[in-house]
Amino acid sequence: MHEPVRVIWNDLDYLRVMDTERHFGLSIEPVLTTGELAEYLGVQTQAIYDLHTDGRGPSGIRVGREIRFRVSDVVRWLDGLHEPETPFVDHDAKR
Repeated sequence: MHEPVRVIWNDLDYLRVMDTERHFGLSIEPVLTTGELAEYLGVQTQAIYDLHTDGRGPSGIRVGREIRFRVSDVVRWLDGLHEPETPFVDHDAKR
């Protein structure tokens, strides 16, 4: 069983300031490369390609032969993977 992905978006703070001056007013959202997304999630790059091919990964944008992932699409995808917390049930408790 895999451990759940613990998202710490502070690790991606640098994306909020990527060429802000150059893209100001263009409404261009930062994107992650396949390698960056894989590194952040702690998986192999091939796992990202496999998830994308199977339709189970975040939606991507094809740029030539490469795939880029909008940060907002990654956040939405990860939020959809979030498993609800199960309440603790003490089966040994006296009734």
